[in-house]
Amino acid sequence: MKFGVIVFPGSNCDRDVVWVTSGLLDRPTRTIWHQETDISDVDVIVLPGGFSYGDYLRCGAIARFSPVIPAIVEHANKGKLVLGICNGFQVLTEVGLLPGVLTRNQDLHFICDRQFLKVENTNNPWTSAYSSGEVINLPIAHGEGRYYADAETLAQLEDKEQILFRYSTANGEVNETANPNGSLNNIAGICNQKKNVLGMMPHPERASDPVLGGSDGIKLFEGLLTAAVSA
Repeated sequence: MKFGVIVFPGSNCDRDVVWVTSGLLDRPTRTIWHQETDISDVDVIVLPGGFSYGDYLRCGAIARFSPVIPAIVEHANKGKLVLGICNGFQVLTEVGLLPGVLTRNQDLHFICDRQFLKVENTNNPWTSAYSSGEVINLPIAHGEGRYYADAETLAQLEDKEQILFRYSTANGEVNETANPNGSLNNIAGICNQKKNVLGMMPHPERASDPVLGGSDGIKLFEGLLTAAVSA
């Protein structure tokens, strides 16, 4: 399995992802400049966190017009894997690969902290290495991470088991107190109906190397490798 990490002007978590996939998991990985258009050699595309194009206009609003985007959409439409982390999640909603939008945090402040998450569903390659209901702890760092969608979309996400991560307490309780940004339904990460595209605001790549104080995020990447072997 080969990983490709997209680099936009303003990306700042691309090297973190490369360290996980190449350094920790020893998988072939290449960085892909946003002006490239051929990504056919890659199995998993990762859109990392950061501030693509300075987050001017709206987070991800300019990145959606980068030359690499049509290739990413084609990659996803073929059923191949696409992961958007933080700013990458915002880009995926702007492109239309995931429903809903990410808006300003409820308190209008930038949040940089560690956050408990409840793993909701494991019937997909992204969370297959976790247990359903497992509580993990990942870093968050965003100013526009409040997930919003209309009632019909939210109902569909719930019905189709597309919500993979929710903000929770350490005991796995999903409530307003555990919600850091006001996301509807405490949503921290969702996938598309085909389960091959995942967007999440928390940073699994920042909690993959034990030297950083936590390794709950490495399971997300390990699950992909296991899923590839069993496919």
